[in-house]
Amino acid sequence: MRVVRDLGHGVEVVDAPEPPAEGAMIAVQSAGICGSDFGYLAAGSRFVLGHELAGLDESGRAFAVEPSFGCGTCELCTSGHYNLCPTALGSVAGLTRDGGMADFVCVPDEKLVPLPDGLDVRDASLVEPTAVAWHGLHRGGVSGDTSVAVIGGGGIGLLVVAAAAAMGAPDVALRARYGFQREAGERLGATEAGGKYDVVVEAAGAPAAVAEAIELCAPGGTVVVLGVHAEPLTLPFLDAFVKEVKLVPAMAYCRGAHGRDVKESARMLADRPEIVATLVTHRFGLDDAPEAFRVAGARGDSGAIKVVVHP
Repeated sequence: MRVVRDLGHGVEVVDAPEPPAEGAMIAVQSAGICGSDFGYLAAGSRFVLGHELAGLDESGRAFAVEPSFGCGTCELCTSGHYNLCPTALGSVAGLTRDGGMADFVCVPDEKLVPLPDGLDVRDASLVEPTAVAWHGLHRGGVSGDTSVAVIGGGGIGLLVVAAAAAMGAPDVALRARYGFQREAGERLGATEAGGKYDVVVEAAGAPAAVAEAIELCAPGGTVVVLGVHAEPLTLPFLDAFVKEVKLVPAMAYCRGAHGRDVKESARMLADRPEIVATLVTHRFGLDDAPEAFRVAGARGDSGAIKVVVHP
């Protein structure tokens, strides 16, 4: 089968054996490119790429996939907080094991997410990043009377805008780097950020964005950090201190009292088709994956928000 990986010469499509039949064999139909994929590549990962994926099982039923597997047996996993399992980062498709940017992938049955009516499997690679946004807003305590601001207009930031609106937030604002991102945010209901907000979501992955989020946060409010920061952060502590800002990291997604993040996210995408129409700006066949990564990596020039590869 064909797989997409970097063997030291840049992203390329190469031949590989079909995966061993452990769990469900999925014929991949869509795989999204995430900003974190570029981080994995920079770190020298040689695994098959792709943690945003969806496909068909051997009976033809459509699923999205939760790519972080965990051990499945510890107290954290069985209570629904499998994102916090000590082994979770050691078994992430596309990061620490082969992912789904391939013709086929095998995943544990419990990591399959049945698609609701109205969500095409070719669009369902968005379920995973949507669940990241959904989980972050739950961590921040967003409800129908919460004002929300988002820092960062990439795929995750725009999905936070959409999810906050779906949760009933009366005021959702966005700060984004590029004009096309701001326009996408407007289509999803965002206004330009100004003033102070109950919850501010940092989705840019830059230290300056965390500081900006604290500045936008209202007294007693919450800053949710979705961006991945590998290095120590220097924060404007005095501003956070005098406002008693709560700084809340949000790691992936889980199953909580509100339900399973990935299932709720799939439902939102099915109910609001304008989200996919707004976010997916480019689609490529699997053989054109190197070009797909070039376009995704040059978003300032290409206008890319979410680039999806279709085997």
